[in-house]
Amino acid sequence: MKIVVCVKHVPDTAEADVVITPDKKGIKKEGLAFGINEWDEYALEEAILTKEKYGGEVVAITIGGKDSEDTLRRCLAKGADRAVRVEDPALEGSDAYALAKALGAVIKKEMPDYDIIFTGTQAGDDGFAQVGQTLAETLGIPHAALVTKVEIQDGKAKIHRELEGGLEEVLEIQLPAVLAVQTGINEPRYVSIMGIRKAKKKELKVLNLSDVGLSPDEVGEKGSLLKLEELYVPPVEKMAEILTGAPEETAARLASILDEKGLIPK
Repeated sequence: MKIVVCVKHVPDTAEADVVITPDKKGIKKEGLAFGINEWDEYALEEAILTKEKYGGEVVAITIGGKDSEDTLRRCLAKGADRAVRVEDPALEGSDAYALAKALGAVIKKEMPDYDIIFTGTQAGDDGFAQVGQTLAETLGIPHAALVTKVEIQDGKAKIHRELEGGLEEVLEIQLPAVLAVQTGINEPRYVSIMGIRKAKKKELKVLNLSDVGLSPDEVGEKGSLLKLEELYVPPVEKMAEILTGAPEETAARLASILDEKGLIPK
């Protein structure tokens, strides 16, 4: 089985102070720890589990600079067979649509006979949750998002999808297809010392746009449907009020607040 997994190298901003760059187009990366996107970690594990069960090859693909090779090396150490990184100045400012075009072009070049493409449901840095679905549309194949279980059978995939309100959808999808997986679909494995040693011998290819048959006008701001105008940290306008005292007092105060806000029907 031919399997592709698309991954992203993202900053860990959970406990860091985010500082906006002077041009208001990005964040200052100095001092931030980077690694594989959380959702993509599960996508990678699902790709490797699929290979282990059905045989085949896993190719990990990312778009990014030299530093993103750390994420690809992690993919190789865990069990991916090959890795491809796409870097080109023209990619700066690309939205999900432009990035999907670039990923699609790489996949057509590096694994045109793919059976399944795994992505994470979203990225931890922008949270757009658009690349997987857009990639599928670009390639003209089916897709499913928020996938929590995958079973391959007779050229199809039986999948479970997470819906709102704790509901789950089970459906069949024809392969090849793009599956954007949700966290919790599996238990990502740790990187072993043996895996790290083997990763050094595996192929990590670097390509630019011309290598995959794209022009600069097809990506970046020119090839995007969305344009980033400004990033900013939302100002703190109101503080939460903590009610203290006896239950009767806090209940009365809460009722008063709700009444003041017009939330109690008259």
